[in-house]
Amino acid sequence: MTDGLLERFDRTRVAWWGVVVVLGVVLAVFVLSFVGTVVLGVFVYYGVRPLHRRVHARIGHRGGAATLTMLFVVLPAVALVGYTGVVAVREFVLVAGPGVTEAVLTRLPGDPQRIGVVLRSPTGVLAELERPARLRAQVRPVVSALRTAGTGLLHLTLALALAFFLLRDGPQLTAWFRNELVTAGGVADAYATAVDADLETVYVGNVITVLAVTVAAVVVYNGFGLVAPAPLRLPIPTLLALSTGLATFVPLVVGKLVYVPVTGYLLWLATRATGGVELLPWVGGFLGCCFVVLDLVPQTFVRPYVSGQTLHSGLVLFAYVFGAALFGWYGLFLGPLVAVFVVQAAAIVLPELVRGNALTTAATTSVGTDPEAARADDVAGQAREDE
Repeated sequence: MTDGLLERFDRTRVAWWGVVVVLGVVLAVFVLSFVGTVVLGVFVYYGVRPLHRRVHARIGHRGGAATLTMLFVVLPAVALVGYTGVVAVREFVLVAGPGVTEAVLTRLPGDPQRIGVVLRSPTGVLAELERPARLRAQVRPVVSALRTAGTGLLHLTLALALAFFLLRDGPQLTAWFRNELVTAGGVADAYATAVDADLETVYVGNVITVLAVTVAAVVVYNGFGLVAPAPLRLPIPTLLALSTGLATFVPLVVGKLVYVPVTGYLLWLATRATGGVELLPWVGGFLGCCFVVLDLVPQTFVRPYVSGQTLHSGLVLFAYVFGAALFGWYGLFLGPLVAVFVVQAAAIVLPELVRGNALTTAATTSVGTDPEAARADDVAGQAREDE
């Protein structure tokens, strides 16, 4: 009888393990299908988590703190998109001139003049619609642009929603992991705690570097516009500065994506202006200032300092480069995540496995956050939040 019960018990466990494996595979397929959205959400979560802690300490409500924190992220993004749209329309009007602008406006849906044309000559409009090839050629770029913008907006919204729920429900998720899946204070708990601390350090360091470069670029570009001769005035210095800050996400190249083409534009303006040779030192000074302030100083001093030096700066650099080269745009966020997981596995688990020793929570290398120190900081921080 005992053997029958044991056999039935084993079969039940095997069946449930099969269900869990199938569900895990399905979940993995979903995550891989939206891996860019997931890693972007994780990046936003770790990037704003220190701010969330401060807000939560002020108001004492986790959901409200998560909402306010995400508003600090969403509102500037909306303002940036709106400002970019206004600048784009303004520059289009200046470059195209009133004739082209009026021609475009008269073809917009809902334009009174266009509606009048339809009412006066419906047969002519129908004749235009009978040309499907021409109509498709005109509509296809618009539809493609709208589809791309809609897809990007959807993924961004999902990433921000993921970050919001991680901020709000993170402690419950952590408690479930420690109480149900691993032994609290054990090796898996120490590994997860160290990974969590390193991810925050790396991602927050990236965010701070981008903000620092953005502020410095605003000062440099607008300051150059104030002191430079009239032929070398930049048309949209603030927007160029914001673009330079965003370009800092790209490793190695960083702000060069923006300030090098801007320098080329200034050089072109200098060659067209009267006495262009006298303007060349201004162009060279602009390039040198951008290289030092927007490139050399952030990469040499700012990023290593704010990253806390828990991970080797070269390792983080290669993680960004190889991640972007292998996975595309989301590799900028996935590369450091993979590097942190590998470093902590090599520091905590791998040496003991190779030597055949019992696994412990102590790290065998100085690379990465020490799990015991991270666990102590985590417990202290949780106690402060519960007060």
